This record gives sequence, structure tokens and C-alpha cells, in this order.
Amino acid sequence: MKNFALIGAAGFVAPRHMRAIKDTGNRLLAAHDRNDSVGVIDSYFPDADYFTEFERFDRHLEKLKRQGTPVDFVSVCSPNYLHDAHIRFGLRLGADVICEKPLVLNPWNVDALREMEQETSKRIYTILQLRLHPAIIALRNRILQEPTEKKHDIDLTYITSRGKWYYASWKGDISKSGGIATNIGIHFFDMLHWIFGELQTNTVHLHTHDRAAGFLEFERARVRWFLSINADTLPSEIREKGGRTYRSLTMDNHEIEFSEGFTDLHTLSYRDIFEGRGFGLQEAGHAVQIVHDIREQQPQGLQGDYHPLAALPQTQHPFKI
Repeated sequence: MKNFALIGAAGFVAPRHMRAIKDTGNRLLAAHDRNDSVGVIDSYFPDADYFTEFERFDRHLEKLKRQGTPVDFVSVCSPNYLHDAHIRFGLRLGADVICEKPLVLNPWNVDALREMEQETSKRIYTILQLRLHPAIIALRNRILQEPTEKKHDIDLTYITSRGKWYYASWKGDISKSGGIATNIGIHFFDMLHWIFGELQTNTVHLHTHDRAAGFLEFERARVRWFLSINADTLPSEIREKGGRTYRSLTMDNHEIEFSEGFTDLHTLSYRDIFEGRGFGLQEAGHAVQIVHDIREQQPQGLQGDYHPLAALPQTQHPFKI
């Protein structure tokens, strides 16, 4: 049984990590978040100590360490811009770290963390759950059996509607979240790299407060992508049914179905880590570089081969008049 501490307990993704810790037979000793709306912990670890002040959380873990109950793993579920600092905290504590996506916001942060891994002899893992999805694994195996010179045409669409609260939170601040491509797209960019090989071209057509679109060319695929948090960009048939999310991957005009099968992927990720197959800095670095380059580019507008949804009417930022 491994001892865990968790940072960012009140966040959206934290319950998946709590469940993964419990389902893999481990225990959560302590958790931290500035917010105290964390009753979900009672469903998993009602006896875990809880702190809204990071300093007290830090002192408590050091005390446990002195008393002979050290933390083996720190799970990081905090806002994106804090990941780097919280990963470093876990390593200095003498623990391995499991960090939610994106691992960090910038490629040079990956390089610095690699040095810290060597200094502490501890490991940093990240959650790249699409690599564990059965449909994605099957697609990758299929591509690997094809001639290396064969190149596919891909359309990737991911729309996950968010309300006005999004812009009042850290997620609406590009300096803290990394923007749309980083916050909701990094798993998909990692998946594309994992399946279709090294990136050759990265073009951005559109990048606003609520959507982003561009073109990526990999060794084995040409990809038009579109990401959005605006419900108005949903297909009409989804909106009519009251749906709020749309996920689509087509290859050569044929749909690749992977809308189901996400329930247990965090638990599978944890099990892989404990069995020596977890995804570390090397695997995480590719997608971090892709989204960084998307964020830093000046969008070209609707030129060349762009995703059809990129041409939808744009909307005003809800907090700007």
C-alpha cells in the first residue's frame, strides 16, 4: 500500500485521481486546496487530513515523514500554471509525482524537471489516458502495420461547452491555463503524435477565447483540428438533444468511434505506473511543445487547408464590451 498526498482536491479532475488511488489499493493521507468544497473526499478517503493553507499542508507532510509515515506519491490536480511548482514540491518531499495534464506549460519546464528527477532520483508521471483507450490502441496498431509512406487525412473535432464561469476562473486566463489548445486539446495532440509519428508542420488558423483551429502534418497524417468551448459550435443534432459535448475523429472520411470507454482510464494509468509502464517526461514533452507552439503563433486566418468549423461566426468575449 502506497501513501498519497493530493494537491488540487477541489478541482474537476481530482475525484478521478481519488478513485484511482482507492481502486489500486492505496491510501490518501492528506489533501490540499484553497477551496473547501470537497465533500467528494468522503466517498473515497473520509479519514484523510485536509488543508486549505499550503504551508500547513507542507508542515503536516514533513511531520508524517519524521514520524515514519512518508508520502510515496504526490498527485497534482492543481491549475495548469501551478503544476511545475507542485511537481517540484513533491520531488523535494522525497515522493514520486503523478501530475494531471498538461504536465507543464512550456518545453523548457520539461527540461528543468528532467534535471530535478536526476537530482532527487524520483520520477514524474503524467496522465495520457487516450493512449490506454482500446479504440485508440487498435487504431495505432493498424497504422503501424501500414507502409511507412502512407499518409492519412484526419479531421479532429472536440467541443466541450463551458458557461461564463469559465472566464472568471483561471481557465479563462491564457497565462494560467495555456489557452484552449492546451487546456482541452493536449491529450488529443499527444494521441495524434503517438499514432502518426513525428510532427512536420504546425499551422494555426484561429485562436480566440472560445475556440482554436489549425493544421498539423505528421509523418503519417495530415490533420485539420478544431477545439471549442462554445455551445453554439455544436452540431445542430447534438444541440437539439440537449448535448453539451461533441467528440469526433475521422480518418479518410470514416469515423473512428471512441466516444465511450473513458470511465476507468485514470485507474488504468495508475496501475501502469505501479507496474513500471507509466508515461513520464519523455512522453509528455511532445504535446507540451505542440501546444506551446500553437499558443505562440500568430493565427493565419482561413487560408490553406482549414477545418470547416473554423469558418463559423465568432463571438464576443463575455467579459469584454
